[in-house]
Amino acid sequence: MTPVFCTIVPPHVLDKLARAGDPALASPARRTLEHDASQRTRRRLTTVIGAAAATAAPGPADKPLRTICDARHREQLPGTKVRGEGDEPVKDATVNRAYAGLGATFELYLKVYGRSSIDGSGLPLDATVHYGEDYGNAFWDGHRMVFGDGDGEIFLDFTIPVDVIGHELTHGVTQYTANLEYFGQSGALNESMSDVFGSLIKQYALGQTAGEADWLIGAGLLAPRVTGEALRSMKAPGTAYDDDVLGKDPQPASMDDYVRTGSDNGGVHINSGIPNRAFYLTAAELGGHAWERAGQIWYDVLTGGELASDAEFADFARLTVAAAQARYGEGAEGEAVLKAWSEVGVPTGRQRTAG
Repeated sequence: MTPVFCTIVPPHVLDKLARAGDPALASPARRTLEHDASQRTRRRLTTVIGAAAATAAPGPADKPLRTICDARHREQLPGTKVRGEGDEPVKDATVNRAYAGLGATFELYLKVYGRSSIDGSGLPLDATVHYGEDYGNAFWDGHRMVFGDGDGEIFLDFTIPVDVIGHELTHGVTQYTANLEYFGQSGALNESMSDVFGSLIKQYALGQTAGEADWLIGAGLLAPRVTGEALRSMKAPGTAYDDDVLGKDPQPASMDDYVRTGSDNGGVHINSGIPNRAFYLTAAELGGHAWERAGQIWYDVLTGGELASDAEFADFARLTVAAAQARYGEGAEGEAVLKAWSEVGVPTGRQRTAG
């Protein structure tokens, strides 16, 4: 079946821009929306059953096999190959950032979780840069990463934040594992998993602890004229931006403010703030490197085979408690997970011990 089409910039942000009075802002947003809507229409009701067929032979298990192509501002994929695995850096910084970001993603999954590429079997990592004219998004289409250059007014080059690259590639990991349906709470979990591991990829590359990390998704992507730090904040959902053109970040931080909407596949980019904050709270409570204990628990659930494709927040929360206790026993890890889900208002079916 056709893979789900996943973008880093949600439709509600582009819709705001498309209604801006300034044509320099509205026109690129409208073109981006039209492109994304046409792609979603073809994929909305379908999900991948099992693994998608690889377009090339698997690479070595312990090394990435990267290919970067240049679309040269057209919307035809894959474009012209401009850098392959092991090639020297080229003059185009966008190409080099894409190459490095694919490598950083491969490295986290292999070295921390023992996973060889996004499918677990050395799948080649392909990306296309310079896609479209002023295209204000980046996406995973089930087979490759695709990056726009942004319009320079609201969005800059989408290869700038490494967590954007990690986010989109993690949609591939989800595709090959739990295959979470891209609608409602399961879709918000799908988005949240990509934010979680996108952030961990950045933290791992920078060697940051949970206390040192900024917990922002897409920091460096917004142009200087925008009043905001990033697309989303895992630490404080709803605070990433508050701009005259973009509006205010609509993400809720708890179930008290859960958004019921028919747009954006049932608010997948909005309500993902709730599980995002639960992960942040878990990682902050445990301290140290977030990819270790907190990340391991989330990875165990994503890949463990018990997470249903239509899982809701409470299902995922219950499984994280069980995974923490299965891996670490009755200790700080399970308590941190319980406390985090309780704070965001998601039931786990377990009671915290007094203390």
